[in-house]
Amino acid sequence: MSGFDDPGVYYSDSFGGGEGHGADEGGQKRVQIKKRFREFLRQFRVGTDRTGFTYKYRDELKRHYTLGEYWVEVEMEDLASFDEDLSDCLYKLPSENLPLLEEAAKEVADETVQDIQVMMNSDAHHASIRNLKSEQVSRLVKVHGIVISATAVRAKATRVCLQCRGCRSVINNIPLPPGLQGYALPRKCNSENTGSVKCPIDPYFIIPDRCVCVDFQTLRLQEAPDAVPHGEMPRHLQLYCDRYLCDRVVPGNRVTIIGIYSIKKMAATKAKGNEKSAGVGIRASYLRVVGIQMDTEGAGRGTTGAVSPQEEEELRALAGTPNVYDSLARSLAPSIYGSDDLKKAITCLLFGGSRKRYRMSKKKERIQSAAPLTPRPQVYTSGKGSSAAGLTASVLRDPNTRGFIMEGGAMVLADGGVVCIDEFDKVRTAGITTTLNSRCSVLAAANSVFGRWDDTKGEDNIDFMPTILSRFDMIFIIKDHHDQQRDMTLARHVMNVHLSARTQTEGVEGEVTLATFKKYIAYARTKCGPRLSAAAAEKLKNRYVVMRSGAREHERESDKRPSIPITVRQLEAVVRIAESLAKMKLQAVAGEEEVDEALRLFQVSTLDAALSGGLSGVEGFTSQEDQEMISRVEKQLKRRFAIGSQVSEHSIVQDFTKQKYPEHAIYKVLHLMLRRGELQHRMQRKVLYRVK
Repeated sequence: MSGFDDPGVYYSDSFGGGEGHGADEGGQKRVQIKKRFREFLRQFRVGTDRTGFTYKYRDELKRHYTLGEYWVEVEMEDLASFDEDLSDCLYKLPSENLPLLEEAAKEVADETVQDIQVMMNSDAHHASIRNLKSEQVSRLVKVHGIVISATAVRAKATRVCLQCRGCRSVINNIPLPPGLQGYALPRKCNSENTGSVKCPIDPYFIIPDRCVCVDFQTLRLQEAPDAVPHGEMPRHLQLYCDRYLCDRVVPGNRVTIIGIYSIKKMAATKAKGNEKSAGVGIRASYLRVVGIQMDTEGAGRGTTGAVSPQEEEELRALAGTPNVYDSLARSLAPSIYGSDDLKKAITCLLFGGSRKRYRMSKKKERIQSAAPLTPRPQVYTSGKGSSAAGLTASVLRDPNTRGFIMEGGAMVLADGGVVCIDEFDKVRTAGITTTLNSRCSVLAAANSVFGRWDDTKGEDNIDFMPTILSRFDMIFIIKDHHDQQRDMTLARHVMNVHLSARTQTEGVEGEVTLATFKKYIAYARTKCGPRLSAAAAEKLKNRYVVMRSGAREHERESDKRPSIPITVRQLEAVVRIAESLAKMKLQAVAGEEEVDEALRLFQVSTLDAALSGGLSGVEGFTSQEDQEMISRVEKQLKRRFAIGSQVSEHSIVQDFTKQKYPEHAIYKVLHLMLRRGELQHRMQRKVLYRVK
């Protein structure tokens, strides 16, 4: 009994395997879990006795270590097959057990300096962002969506060093929680320096040079369009990536994320008219990413689910029908009467051409060829007629760091699909220069400058840069022609649609249902990538030469260059149309028949609109006589009315009409001079004042 109260004895270890003072059951369990993780990484192997075994993760760690990359990706299914309880433990308590797995990986790699990052991967079915509830907090979850914004890579401390302002005592290696959780500095100094001046409240400050930091990046994930219920807004989720997970994706990528569903404290917000903070106790959710999977090789295309053999047989039978092209075009908006060629053009847009690596324009090649040769930083920017904030990308200010972040717009989110743009004439440009994936078809609709197409105003109906117009494969001008027979047929069709619900929902014979149409488009875009046959390419080449000759003849006759010249860009447009027509039939080769139809569509759209003078564009296609008439009217008007004089617009029109000038030419000249700022309207637009 004499040694019972010996101060050298502090505790009794019943298990005999403790690792120091204060070891408890929880500590023993962590040691056992870490040991099993180490055994998994060392012993897990794939293969058979006949083909031979390979140690999967041991070899992966060795390969990455040789390349100077300190990370390894672990399949959840492999961990479950090795030890199901261990996998379940990691799934339910990832915040506690993932660091143990990384420590085990560090020991297996025999690394003493660098930490090993463990990324997770799983074949389990992903959940929807809107289905994440409080039950999933602090658990591993798998979600799918589109990355819409990404911040710059910044540094985050994992261990900090503090120093007291009063006594200058230092506290080293304070671990910080991972993720977006903050750290509260101690309010009082913990040093026990007797006799010294008492340290003030909040004495500690961080010594940045002695902190251990890692790279981190925050992303914003949005629900995929096909996962959003009808009539609802898409949900968003903030993502936190660190170390080797940074800079893996860009806005517009469709990704599947595995991460720890976590919560963080929301920023204090003042309630309106109340000094107290609103929402006390409410936490914002975010996902601490531990694994990223890029969908469809980064193409951004959504998956439509597997197609059963029976469905595939039905789709191939549909492709084999003789009139599949006409049937699909009629199935597009069956309640809308007419516009057959326009419907066929939109059907071609839905299927799209074959993916290939296009060359840049010669102008762009020449400019960018000089960039790698200059010793200064290289920046390439395009003109103001080719980009728009909100359509391609926008720059927003991060509310936390006050820095700028890039957010992808509609075309980036539609990467691999179709973007539809209404009121295209309202798009305004912005000087954003970056590279984002926006490989999509564009269906745009715009209004005339005057709200209605005015044949007398010609080239002023459209206020677009030629650089924009020339990038569209097909351009249709839709006018409301007054035709009694057509108006009667159209009115009868509209009345039938409103009076009979069956007529509106059921299609005519040969139509394809909406569900089949959608599945057929997805199947064709995935399985089919046609190319032009040699005969079709030869035919298209000859027709292209003829089109160029016709354009030159038109240019000589009109003595002016058209807004949409027939160039290689238009040739590529016809190729894409022909490929989409072949894709509708699930053909591997686009033949002469597809080229003929593609040329016909191009003729009835862009060529007819441009060469007939209907599409005046920016420079216009008015005839030589009209140009001479407009020039004479303008000279006469400037000769008769001096700068600084004003006259009634009605008097001008009457005076020139008496001189046998056509009325549309008079209004044309007035409009041009108003746009150039040479004339101004005054007195409620009744009087014209000559400025210059």
